[in-house]
Amino acid sequence: MRVSEFYGLNRNQGTLDFVDVDIVKDVPVYIDPSTIRHLTDDWGKECVRMLTTFFDSVLDAVRQHDKPRADYLLGNLGEPNETHLGISKGASAGRGFGKWMREEFASKLAQSQAARTGLIEDLEDTAFFIDKVGKDIISDVTTNIIRGPLIAYTHQMALALGIPLVEGVDSGPVWNPQKLEWENGLIDLPLPNGRKLLLVPKVIVRRDLHLSQSDYYSNHLVPTLQAEEEADPRSKLVRVLKSGQRKVYKKEIEGKYGRGKPDVRRETLVRPSVYRNFKEIKNKVAPDVMSHADLSAANGTPPPDYDALLQAVLETPVGNAEANSYHARVEALLTALFYPSLIMPEMEHEIHQGRKRIDITYTNNAKDGFFDFLIRHKIPAQYIFVECKNYGREVKNPELDQLSSRFSPLRGKFGILACRSFKNKDRFLARCRDTALDRRGFVAALDDDDMSQLVEDVKVAINWSPPATPPKQPEIPPRLDDYPLLRDRYKLLVS
Repeated sequence: MRVSEFYGLNRNQGTLDFVDVDIVKDVPVYIDPSTIRHLTDDWGKECVRMLTTFFDSVLDAVRQHDKPRADYLLGNLGEPNETHLGISKGASAGRGFGKWMREEFASKLAQSQAARTGLIEDLEDTAFFIDKVGKDIISDVTTNIIRGPLIAYTHQMALALGIPLVEGVDSGPVWNPQKLEWENGLIDLPLPNGRKLLLVPKVIVRRDLHLSQSDYYSNHLVPTLQAEEEADPRSKLVRVLKSGQRKVYKKEIEGKYGRGKPDVRRETLVRPSVYRNFKEIKNKVAPDVMSHADLSAANGTPPPDYDALLQAVLETPVGNAEANSYHARVEALLTALFYPSLIMPEMEHEIHQGRKRIDITYTNNAKDGFFDFLIRHKIPAQYIFVECKNYGREVKNPELDQLSSRFSPLRGKFGILACRSFKNKDRFLARCRDTALDRRGFVAALDDDDMSQLVEDVKVAINWSPPATPPKQPEIPPRLDDYPLLRDRYKLLVS
């Protein structure tokens, strides 16, 4: 039974920001620290700080031969069953470091030439150079290190969705990046069937690590070995082509050098620049997050039903009595439509010491498309704000001013005003343009018809296929994250 089913959330994976795990079995996805390093919001930065300070502390202890310190740091890495991620068969059993890793990891790290020469800098590097460390171990260790932010995230999602929290639950070891030590405390946490549950943002999970050993081997190490062999006049691997070109095939490289972890480690230690160049390239490129389709395949859940989500919004009765229902249904629809550009929805977010609230606040995680366009055009958009008005009357200047008053250069200056209809849409859009020209921020006003158009645009992008007969001019496939309607509204605001 999944989290959504156990708590009766009336949601599925597409409308949830977290991985909708089975509360007994595990889902075969993993937390990837490289993905976390590319998050730009405060939550992501706090996670990166924890990852960096913890692993630096481990490396310092190992290099200084401080065994008690290393034992303390690694000995608090438990087996995190709370997330239900990984490959355990049956009930979640946890993999973590466990007893073997606690006793031997520090020793292996101390003996590692890669650690001594600086090739091991981050946690994910150990998957290349330390035996028995793979994506499952990396994921479990990361879970331990960022347990604090995961607890905070779980609280945020529980508050937004009405998931009950139980008081006085043992937090487990929580890393303190200021004191560089572990702490324990009593916290509030969901306890489905009496077992702790930590919710994990789906934007930080993957099927494999961003720093993939297969990618490194095939696209970086092998080409280097091929070039070396081709340049060696004594090489027995070289085949001379009719053109006179000297050629070494990949299978010949694998036959001579091997491709297992010990082989990759051995050849990399001789050529450390190859691995450093690989990391430099990978660090410049944000990892692809799991799409709705990827998550559906991994989690055994259906993809978002955009038509059903839209219909729920359209069928909501107009008026204050159904304002909360409209608010929740708009959030469910937009969360599905805007993922992975917008993540971590926060409901009734307080600002100005609680004197003002924002209906929905999203973190802008866009790496391309419309919401990235805003950032590239120097519009403050770290967070995107949504106000929901289920009025049976016309929205006017007060509602527009209410949203624009939530803007700031630090939080963001782009928002969406969701409402049911306009008597004179052109007049209200002109008011939005006045607000933008007065430099009070950018408001995209969307009524029911506009919500329908957003859904249609996304469905067109999902279902697009190239024409059977190639046209004279190649067609550019529509992108899920372009949101043509929002682009048109923005153009109207600045024209």
